[in-house]
Amino acid sequence: MPLVVLGSARQAGDTQHLVERVLADIPHTLVNLLDWPVAPYNYQNDYPSDDTFPQLAELMIGHQVLVFATPVYWYSMSGVMKQFFDRFTNLTDIHKQLGRQLAGKHAFLLAVGSDKELPEGFEVPFRRTVEYFKMTFSGTLYQSLKQPFPEETAHQFAQQLRDLR
Repeated sequence: MPLVVLGSARQAGDTQHLVERVLADIPHTLVNLLDWPVAPYNYQNDYPSDDTFPQLAELMIGHQVLVFATPVYWYSMSGVMKQFFDRFTNLTDIHKQLGRQLAGKHAFLLAVGSDKELPEGFEVPFRRTVEYFKMTFSGTLYQSLKQPFPEETAHQFAQQLRDLR
């Protein structure tokens, strides 16, 4: 069952609608980062007691397939998703054992934006992070809000998810 990590600045927005449409018939676990407080990364590794990043890391370990879902904000991932990705640094030091357990997993990217195509370089932080942790980057689906919904591409994307469950 895929774990979907949704990082948008608003609840029930276009990105969540894309997740719901693409994964409509695929059982999955949805984590909305707005509901899971993740403190900003800091070099002292001093985090508030309500910081949920360790729990999110455990959730990622428990799923073979990860789907990162984000709107495109100013040609990049959302701020809440970036803050979450910055905390992956903890998976290389204080939570190194968890980080090592990401190896072999598959990661996908869902993105929504207003441009006709996904901005150049948008996938780079996702691909490189996934590669760093020895996971496989398995695909991206982008929905331009100014174009018709990519039915065939979405079907193929969903089929890849089904094949890996």
